[in-house]
Amino acid sequence: MTTKTTITLQTPIKRGETEILKLDIVKPNAAALRGASLRGLLDLQTTDILSVLPRISMPALTPAETNQLDPADLIQIGAELAGFLLPNYIKELVDQVQDSPTA
Repeated sequence: MTTKTTITLQTPIKRGETEILKLDIVKPNAAALRGASLRGLLDLQTTDILSVLPRISMPALTPAETNQLDPADLIQIGAELAGFLLPNYIKELVDQVQDSPTA
């Protein structure tokens, strides 16, 4: 079971003199999800992703930094976050479908 993933940002985040090129996204616990809708996260709703992201990103992003994310990076982060929320049996079904030969 994966508890962390690294995302290479399409558009780096500027923080002072440095640029953040990659983000580690950790699997959220219940506390990190407070205030967010699980349905909204699975639907890749921007507001829900942005509310959770500062709590699960390393380095930890500020709300101002998350608001400046490239939309392509936001979608990639949201997809990884949604994947963390799926039960293992669904992930296994997806793997079986992906591994099966096509007709």
